[in-house]
Amino acid sequence: MDGNDEQKLYDADSIEALKGLEAVRKRPGMYIGSTDSRGLHHLVYEVVDNGIDEAMAGFATEVSVSVNEDGSVTVTDDGRGIPTGMNQKEGKDALEMCLTDLHAGGKFNQNSYKVSGGLHGVGVSVVNGLSKWLVVFSEREGKKFRQSYKIGIPDGPVEAVGPSDRTGTTITFMPDDEIFTETTDFDYDILQNRFRQQAFLNREVTIHFEDIRAGKSETFHYDGGVSEFVRFLNGAKKAIHDPPIAFIGEKNGIIVDVAMQYTDGYNEEIDTFVNTIFTPDGGTHLTGFRTALTKTINDYGKENGLLKETTLDGTDVREGLTAIVSIKMPDPQFEGQTKSKLGSSAAQGAVSSIMNEKLSEYLLENPAAAAMIVKKGILALEGREAAKKAREITRRKNVLESTSLPGKLADCSERDPSKCELYIVEGESAGGSAKQGRNRAFQAILPLRGKILNVEKARPDKLLDHEEIRNLMIAVGGGIGKEFDVSKIRYHSVVIMTDADVDGAHIGTLLLTLFYRQMRPLVDSGHVYMAMPPLYRVAKGKKEIYAYTEEEMAKAVEELGQGANVSRYKGLGEMNPQQLWETTMDPERRIMKKVHIDDAILADGLFSTLMGDEVEPRRKFIIEHAHEVINLDV
Repeated sequence: MDGNDEQKLYDADSIEALKGLEAVRKRPGMYIGSTDSRGLHHLVYEVVDNGIDEAMAGFATEVSVSVNEDGSVTVTDDGRGIPTGMNQKEGKDALEMCLTDLHAGGKFNQNSYKVSGGLHGVGVSVVNGLSKWLVVFSEREGKKFRQSYKIGIPDGPVEAVGPSDRTGTTITFMPDDEIFTETTDFDYDILQNRFRQQAFLNREVTIHFEDIRAGKSETFHYDGGVSEFVRFLNGAKKAIHDPPIAFIGEKNGIIVDVAMQYTDGYNEEIDTFVNTIFTPDGGTHLTGFRTALTKTINDYGKENGLLKETTLDGTDVREGLTAIVSIKMPDPQFEGQTKSKLGSSAAQGAVSSIMNEKLSEYLLENPAAAAMIVKKGILALEGREAAKKAREITRRKNVLESTSLPGKLADCSERDPSKCELYIVEGESAGGSAKQGRNRAFQAILPLRGKILNVEKARPDKLLDHEEIRNLMIAVGGGIGKEFDVSKIRYHSVVIMTDADVDGAHIGTLLLTLFYRQMRPLVDSGHVYMAMPPLYRVAKGKKEIYAYTEEEMAKAVEELGQGANVSRYKGLGEMNPQQLWETTMDPERRIMKKVHIDDAILADGLFSTLMGDEVEPRRKFIIEHAHEVINLDV
């Protein structure tokens, strides 16, 4: 079947409907995950994904996105245009069906779309239902059609508003502030990262992005596709071979697009996608990749005398590896509603087969790079065995398995982890105030002496040699590294409480790096928090106000009037126990920020940039973000 036949199949009767847009406004979280900033940005993704789907089907090459002056968003693609005309089965215009019926679209019909991402026909109607207003233009068959809506309800019928010499769809929408009560302000950086990722995954697409409010614009197009994606992710790391290993293959209708590159680091980053949908929990495609990687490298090493009596396991061959595994397949099956894990069994066989074939070819054709990769695996094996011996020695000393807690830990009396909090406090002075000011029933205090080891630069087997990390691990519970078990933690709130200065920020970053790299489930499960101590105390007579920002301080001075005295807290140790309790530890009055990962790919790159060995990416990051730093008064 050629492209013309497919064009004919995608018409008004290609649209199938399952009724019910009302539920979207009643339970928006079911469709976009949340009504906070993440849900708000998801609206843009859904509309953009329609253009990306057109590109994957071979009918579009460009998508343009504009955040307008009034806060609305316009998305334009050069695809086929949403079909118009009466749908005989439903007795409604096909364009209106797509925008008002919850499960209406051409993606249920594989003659129209062989592969697609998004919400499979749910997306654009959900955006309509959650917008104050929306206007859609569809250009096809020499005409330009228009329809407008208010909170998902058509203002009038679909109308032909003039001729057109192009094809495509343009949608402009304004998020409804009655739904998105937290914010309706789109973040340039969040959208930028998403569009860059989509351009990497779809090398045939050019994405133009403009934010008129911020006066910024960018164009994303990458002929190298996922190979350039890997290079981008390794920007703050040192690669041991270049260019990345990259290949595309097809098996049983599944297209497998892989790029991978080893670095001299110790952390693995394998990001997987299905029809451009990020699958953070992996699935069958990831299993196929890992299995083939381990087998192929071991086979090559043994056949070429690099591995004699040694066999590398999966963690050995993945140490320091950055990889993108992107597959495109019809009708993927996911586990759960969030599409975070692929369950299609066919994907495993397709990825494994193509990996075995293509990676074997690469290793044979590039013996120097192959030798470095095998050597990297051998060093990882030696490090793993050293770490195992270190754990065994530590266990024999009854440190890991004993019930004895660190001497510096002031534990709480409560034994239900869900009710317990652990404050990790910078310095003995602040630790002393925290111990005196806390509620001993449910709050535990662990003071830190100085800065902990930067785990981004350290081999995993060296971690247990560091006393402060060992104390932290024992206090938190659950273990460390790949053995970490979040069900065994002793506190469901682990709170980082450091001074509001440069040293405090550095210590906080070191702790976050430790938790992210060596206790990742602790972060993913929402158990890590940042305490927010006040920056100022504004007092006059017996009245005092604690201020957490410059603006709050100015307001407090105005409230207390002439003669108000402003004190700047440079360290937690400057507060007496009662002040520390009232401002930072009292559940009724404190401010704490939960640490959560919005974008795992971005987070990984940020830790590598800030905490890795490469200086230039860190210098560039600091220069680019210097304007965002608040004056710390140090």
